[in-house]
Amino acid sequence: MKLVFAGTPEVAVPALDALIASGRHEVAAVVTRPDAPAGRGRRLVASPVAQRAEEAGIEVLKPARPRDEDFLARLREIAPDCCPVVAYGALLPKAALDIPARGWVNLHFSLLPAWRGAAPVQHSVMAGDEVTGASTFLIEEGLDSGPVYGVLTEEVRPTDTSGDLLTRLAFAGAGLLAATMDGIEDGTLHAVPQPADGVTLAPKITVEDAQVQWSAPALRVDRVVRACTPAPGAWTLFRGERLKLVQVTPAVDRSELAPGELSAGKNNVFAGTGSHAVELLWVQPQGKKPMRAADWARGVRLVPGELLGA
Repeated sequence: MKLVFAGTPEVAVPALDALIASGRHEVAAVVTRPDAPAGRGRRLVASPVAQRAEEAGIEVLKPARPRDEDFLARLREIAPDCCPVVAYGALLPKAALDIPARGWVNLHFSLLPAWRGAAPVQHSVMAGDEVTGASTFLIEEGLDSGPVYGVLTEEVRPTDTSGDLLTRLAFAGAGLLAATMDGIEDGTLHAVPQPADGVTLAPKITVEDAQVQWSAPALRVDRVVRACTPAPGAWTLFRGERLKLVQVTPAVDRSELAPGELSAGKNNVFAGTGSHAVELLWVQPQGKKPMRAADWARGVRLVPGELLGA
């Protein structure tokens, strides 16, 4: 089939690579978000998908809005059979959805209908799911509600951050998307409507959502930190400034600390929660690089009874 691939971040690159390498399909063009400011100089930088497409000699389309008529006209000229999508980052209007004969097929990182929305992996980690996965589905105008072509499952490991889990899903999902394109082409794969039960939503995680509530149980604190790593980054307040929590672990044998109360030894730093304590392993003070929590505690000279979040 002739394909136009839509995607933007690094997590979409493995799927693009899989389609390029498949040998069965022609990736005629790539659709991605416009260049965005990055780095200290805030210079405009092409998306990871755009960079990979340019390396492969594939035409790159960067519409400011996918409803722009110039973009729609070019898409009609290319006349793709199907448009596979991975984390494109913009809503597709009906005018665009109607162009490819076999529609737009999205690789979504959850077991639909669970975790429909922008942040399925983060919500899965935060909720404590033991198993998640990826799904390919036909895009409709609703939010991730279209019929499903294929799924795969992936264990959520006890120490997984969202970044860890998403990396595994990106590579496993690349194979699923390529196989879905094969099945659509040869007619052996047909989309099945999602069940009405089991729908959960996964809206974008905001910076405010990432603030740790020390009155919550230790297990919840650990999940929030892992879910928000690497982005937007879990955080708390210490002496009026933000302190990013890079890595923590529940300390089931420490229950004497009040929520947010800090206790530091020579090589360990503990913080109280609504249940037992968590050990702070890595933190990042405002304006500094990540460091071991014990080194941070020595540097700030903790006063007994000091609290996080105050």
